[in-house]
Amino acid sequence: MSTLDWVVIAVYLTLTLALSGWLARRQTSPADYYVGGRTLPSWALAVSILATQSSSNSFIGIPAYVALVPGGGLNWLQYELMVPLAMIVVMVTLVPVLRGLAVISVFEYLEKRFDRPTRMVLSAIFLLSRGLATGVALYAMALVVEVCTGLPLHWAIVIAGGVTVVYDVMGGMRAVVWTDVIQMFVLLAGIVICIQVAVDIAGGDATILVLQDPSRLAAIEWGVGLGDGAKAPFWGFIAGGLVLYISYYGVDQSQAQRTLSSTNISGAQKALLFNGFARFPLTLAYAVLGLAIGAVALRQPELRNAVPDNRLDLLVPRFIEMYLPSGIRGIVVASILAAAMSSLDSALNSLSAATMRDFVEPRVGPEKALQASRFVTFVWGVVIVAFGLTVGGFATSVVEGINRIGALFYGPLLAAFACGILDARARGPAVLAGVFAGLAVNLSLAYFLGAAIFWMWWNVSGLGVAVMVTWLGSRMMAPPNAANLNGTTLSAELLWRHIGRARVAMWMLTIWAVLMAAVALWLGVR
Repeated sequence: MSTLDWVVIAVYLTLTLALSGWLARRQTSPADYYVGGRTLPSWALAVSILATQSSSNSFIGIPAYVALVPGGGLNWLQYELMVPLAMIVVMVTLVPVLRGLAVISVFEYLEKRFDRPTRMVLSAIFLLSRGLATGVALYAMALVVEVCTGLPLHWAIVIAGGVTVVYDVMGGMRAVVWTDVIQMFVLLAGIVICIQVAVDIAGGDATILVLQDPSRLAAIEWGVGLGDGAKAPFWGFIAGGLVLYISYYGVDQSQAQRTLSSTNISGAQKALLFNGFARFPLTLAYAVLGLAIGAVALRQPELRNAVPDNRLDLLVPRFIEMYLPSGIRGIVVASILAAAMSSLDSALNSLSAATMRDFVEPRVGPEKALQASRFVTFVWGVVIVAFGLTVGGFATSVVEGINRIGALFYGPLLAAFACGILDARARGPAVLAGVFAGLAVNLSLAYFLGAAIFWMWWNVSGLGVAVMVTWLGSRMMAPPNAANLNGTTLSAELLWRHIGRARVAMWMLTIWAVLMAAVALWLGVR
């Protein structure tokens, strides 16, 4: 790293902190702090949601998967095929209820619909899983920064984590959203720069394709993933992906908090509509980056030799280190930091929001709520940085399995909200029984059957078991209080009305899903 590179990075971090300090002046309440006073424009929320998806793990991991991982390639695009259809479900079922209730933590809904124990238990599960995953993600990101900059690992963790904590503590959701907007453009600049440099080194666009193993250019791997040995089965991604993305965008606090920050239900739906269209092109850009840098590794053996077989995710960092000129290198490293920080700030703010609203706020007065919110954010920041500093070699294997861990929880989590909204007979104790039954089944599948069942199916099994247990258990109990159903459930008539209002968006997303599948089929079948 040259002096110019460090100047570029320092300017970027300084401007980020300055923006957060300026935005902090407008905060007077927890609603300002956690949902931006519900005045944030839908386009900014849309970009912020997209930026959160573009973590440093995506910047590093997707190109490495496409270029080097055995069995990898463009079949990564299968992850994206169900995003548009998942957005339709979220837009017409979850958003009208959760945004309509004007909650800050999605788990507030569970108390309004069921009871306080249901809210507390599911919020605690979220805090534990998201807190651990965020600390691991910080460590993984710091490994990349260490390679690119030469900074000691602990300083990479402290600087990236510390800056994120400071601007999140000061600016809250407004800082998260507006810095995400800036970080998204910095990230896109980094992707474009790396692709252009890699294409020039490899010898042009046509050369990149000629050099590839044909199997890596196939975007579809036919298979079910139920004992057929497929490593990336198409039907596993279709079924599991639909449940995964409905849960992730609809009821995961780190994502749902953006839609809760919109000015109205329509604004939240517009933000999701944008992401339904934008995720596939962004992922395709990462995949192209993988093909381009992979071609460089085939033409330049020194790059491939610099990437250990047990750390294939170092492909992009080594490329940055070896081939990018001074100044440009600083911009690209800043884009990696941007990708990491856009994910960390979202996780940190959501952890603070759930902790504050579900556990702390009932114990503090309104006059101290904003101060307490900032303190809770700071405490979570310290916990995450501390965990990132201590996780050590344990993290690398966990990072590779973060999506699998999510698949254990997303189905049961979605079942709790889906049963509440769509089943007027659902009761809180039955919901908790269903959630724990779904988790138990998923853990049993993971432990006893292992690779025999593709892990994306855990989303489906967790949802199915949790819904079934909730449905049966609820019918063994007295019907819920009618007052709890007001505004928390959707009748068939009301659901049909929401569908009618969103029919244009639904058609657009459906056509886009078909076009995505057509592109994947055109790229080839493995």
